[in-house]
Amino acid sequence: MAPDIDLPTDGGGRFKLADHKGKRVVIYFYPKDDTSGCTKEAQEFTALAADFAGQGVTVVGISPDSPKSHDKFRAKYELAIPLASDEDTAVASAYGVWVEKSMYGRKYMGIERSTFLIDAEGKIAGIWSKVKVPGHAAAVLAAAG
Repeated sequence: MAPDIDLPTDGGGRFKLADHKGKRVVIYFYPKDDTSGCTKEAQEFTALAADFAGQGVTVVGISPDSPKSHDKFRAKYELAIPLASDEDTAVASAYGVWVEKSMYGRKYMGIERSTFLIDAEGKIAGIWSKVKVPGHAAAVLAAAG
């Protein structure tokens, strides 16, 4: 079963996985608002938002950024995907994507770009780990179909 999610979103809303019981959900975890890879990923999911909706699939992006940061990010790029704020990284930890990373020999904790497809029963039906952004949203859409 997918770990529960109840997080604040951009626009003053909330995303609760329990509210989507009986529906499929794509949850994609990304490291940081307004960075190159994360922006491209959000734009790819936005470009396919109508296709996901047409298949009855809800898509939500999750990062440790604040709801205020998400508001700016969504407005700047006219994103159509809701963005949830996991500031304490509890949800990312529950999904196993809050991991030790290394850059230029420096170790730090961060999000491992990952996507989860949750089926209508609330079970994890697909996992994409260490995601490479180009074409990823289209691959998730194909798997969700």
